[in-house]
Amino acid sequence: MNRKKITKILNKKGKTPITCLTAYSKSVTEIVDKYCDIILVGDSLGMVLYGMKTTREVSLSTMILHTKTVKKFAKKSLVVCDMPFKTYSNKFEAYKNAKKIISASKCDAVKLEGGKRIAKTVKYLTTKGVPVMGHVGLLPQYAKNFKFVGKSLDQKKKIYEDAIALSNSGAFAIVIECTVESLARKITNNVPIPTIGIGASKHCDGQILVTDDIIGLSDFRSRFVKKYFNVKKFIQKSVKKYCNDVKERKFPSSLHVYKF
Repeated sequence: MNRKKITKILNKKGKTPITCLTAYSKSVTEIVDKYCDIILVGDSLGMVLYGMKTTREVSLSTMILHTKTVKKFAKKSLVVCDMPFKTYSNKFEAYKNAKKIISASKCDAVKLEGGKRIAKTVKYLTTKGVPVMGHVGLLPQYAKNFKFVGKSLDQKKKIYEDAIALSNSGAFAIVIECTVESLARKITNNVPIPTIGIGASKHCDGQILVTDDIIGLSDFRSRFVKKYFNVKKFIQKSVKKYCNDVKERKFPSSLHVYKF
């Protein structure tokens, strides 16, 4: 863990927008690390890399494996690991699994989904020296469908109170996912720690998206995702040309063989 990196993130609150993206591999980590403040090894890897239907299927060992790789090749970014579904059902289990993640991967922090329901767990972890990033609003591990939240007064009140509870429990930052703009702004203005938005407006202290989504490698579509490039088309072109070259015996050419 690197406390200096967390302090650096905290000091950006209300000053400089915090940049965050996901990474699960060496190649993507080395690119993202050059530009981002935070790299999240998200349990979204279950769907992005393994074709799972939800993030609930991701195991602790899988998260550790990918986080260990990302941490090894991230030179400057703060590396945060998502704690998988049902690995923090109570504070003791959460501490055991968080320590396991940090010990094996050397990551800088863990992320938990939920608000008041997990506040005591977050408090227990932070008291024990485990840095925690919170997550409120839409919770992928628990959501039955992916629709924005915070439409009703009751929803707004609950999500706001969730964010306050996490902040009071010692979390160093909070991800706000798929909420109405006014709620994200209210939370950001009323918690002393940075908020990281994903479908939660520019009023958050930072933004996070799944890297595969912004480069067009995944098929995920959502209003809050901006596609900056369509890398899938270039991969398809390269694969098609390679296969044609092989079939037409153009590859390997004399440039790609060893001669004595």
